Formats: sequence, C-alpha cells, structure tokens
Amino acid sequence: MTKRIPGLTRRSLLKGGAAGATLLAAPAIVSRAALASSGEINILMWSDYLPETFLTAFTEGTGIKVNFTGIGSNEEIINKLKATRGRGFDIVSPTNNRSLQWKDMELLQPFDMSRVSLDTVNPAMAKIGSTDWAFTPDAVFWLPHIWGTEGMAWRTDLFTPGGEFPSYGDVWKEENAGKTMGRDHSMMLGAGLYMETIGDLEPGDVWKAYTSPEEMTRVWTKITDWCVARKGNIKLFWNDADSQKNGLLNEGVIVGQTWDGPPLALKTAGEPVMYRAPAEGAMAWVDGLAMPVGAENTDAIYEFIKYAFTPELAGEAIDHHGYNSPVLGADKFAGETYAKNFADAYPGDALAMLNPWPAEPQWYADARTEFKNRLLSA
Repeated sequence: MTKRIPGLTRRSLLKGGAAGATLLAAPAIVSRAALASSGEINILMWSDYLPETFLTAFTEGTGIKVNFTGIGSNEEIINKLKATRGRGFDIVSPTNNRSLQWKDMELLQPFDMSRVSLDTVNPAMAKIGSTDWAFTPDAVFWLPHIWGTEGMAWRTDLFTPGGEFPSYGDVWKEENAGKTMGRDHSMMLGAGLYMETIGDLEPGDVWKAYTSPEEMTRVWTKITDWCVARKGNIKLFWNDADSQKNGLLNEGVIVGQTWDGPPLALKTAGEPVMYRAPAEGAMAWVDGLAMPVGAENTDAIYEFIKYAFTPELAGEAIDHHGYNSPVLGADKFAGETYAKNFADAYPGDALAMLNPWPAEPQWYADARTEFKNRLLSA
C-alpha cells in the first residue's frame, strides 16, 4: 500500500480551487519599509523555479538583489551546505521527503513564524513544516514553495501511448530502444512500480523497501537486475530541467520519465510535447524553503517568503515554469494555458492515483545510491 506524507493526502494536496482565470497584474503588496530597503539574498534553488517575472517584481518592489544558484537534485543542496557548514546561502529548497536526512545534520535554523503568514498557504502542505520538519519542539524548519509530480512526457509527433495513460514501462520497452530518458534513481523506482503490474514484483514491494534495510536490499536488487538488463534501451539520463527539455527537443527522445514542469513549459511554448500521469500513478512531491544556519540576510528572507506566498505572483510563476503552487488561489492567476495543461496531465482518476513520495531515511538514500551506481556503471 502506498505510504502517505503525514498531513498530505491526494485530496488535500489539491484543495484550493480550480485553475483557469485570466492572469492579472500583481498588486501593490509591499510596505514602505520594504520599498525603502536594499541589499541582497542568496538563493540555492531548483533551476527553473524563479522565472524572470517573479525576480523582477521582487527586486523592483524591495530593492533586494537576488543571487540565484540553480540546482538539479537534493544531493546538490546537501553537499553544498555540508561543504560550507551551512554558510553562503540564505534560502535553500529541499524536498519534503528529505526531512529525515536533514534532521541530524544541524545545517538549518528555524523560521521566526511571527514573521511568516500562512493565511494563503494550503494547510495540508503547511503542516508538513510543523510535523516532519519540526526538528525541535514547536519549531518550523521548512515552508512549502512548489509542488509537482514525476510522470511521463512524450513527443506527440513521434510516440503514442498504448491507452489514455502512458506507463513507466514505456521507457524500458524494446520498441522504444534508444529513444527514451529518465533520472537514474527515480527511473528505477518507476521501473519497480511497472514491475509490480507485470508480476516481476509483488504489489506493494516498492513501498516496502522504505521500511527496513533488508526490504530495501530485497526489492532493489530485483529492480536493479531488471534495469541493468534493459539499460541499453535508454538514450539519456537527465539531471535537471534543461536536460529534460533538450532530450525531448534535440536528443532524439520520444518518451521519457520526467518532472511535470519542463515538458509542460515546452507544451506551452507550442512544441509537440505532452506530459501525463502514468497508469501506475505519478510521484508527488513538495519542494520547500529552508534557512541555513549561516544565513546572513534575514530581513530579505522574510520579504522573499512574503512575495512567494502572494497568490498573484505565485500564479504568474506557475504559469511560466509549469509546476504547481501551494498558495491558495494562485491557480486563478495562472491563465487558461495552465488550466488546460493541468487537465491534460491529470485526466480521469489520475489525481486519485497520485503517490506522495515517502520520507527517506539516510540508510535508504545510501543504499539507493549504491544500486543507482550499479546501473550507471553496468
């Protein structure tokens, strides 16, 4: 049975209204103090999360310069902060299911919640910060920022799914050999979910792997052997948003396991690309905002959070990058294209089939890295 993120269900994940209203201009949301402020903020965040429209509104409204470093994995965030002992950045963006890995590293500090308004934030997603990320009593070390899924993308002019929904298995099939892509470790997890449907794993095995090192070894040994036998069918292993886009546009990829944002951004730009939750269920995640222990620009941090939680600006941002926002009402400011993309991505009962990504203990992450390396070096 699928594990659940505490406080986050398929229904509560999406609560907040239907998308589709016309994009409106951002309101005057900044105080006189903010308008008079100046300085900078150093942000370490997923590479496509801060579109120019948001950055411009923030800098023009506050006078604060954004120094943005883009990343493509949670491991990059952890490794950079370990290397600097939590210094050099004011905001980082770990994914909700990595809380168990961050807890004992002591690289983050709690937010002053008297300076953060959660009035516009989906309560189920906000609760993740006060439960999974409450490393000390009554403290909040994480705030929700962007949510999305990992599913299937394809070239509509070169590939047609076998039914209404594609499958994680499509990237491994012989008929698509040399024309597929995915991210190593999550592609292997997707293979495991597909293996459950064809009898190569027992139903629920993929989630049992999170319960103990012994179960992890049992399940992932089978997944790894299965993937190694089919590695030759994979054209490209991607590692960030740009490499996903490039694979679909320039590298001969016709179908791949991807995040939702990059292919939907291509679709919005008029490219022959589609993204959809697979038959096995898309993997859902929430990326957040966290404050390293060495953060220096405190006032700028809380100004950034205020902007990030403004429905008009959050809506304009998701209209550009193709992911989704935990800000209530943001979808109403994202335009008709966002609404159509969302409907295309999650038709029928796709939303009811979402798989919230389970929390990952460090032993799980370490073991997964070993299995991933076996695949990559095969």
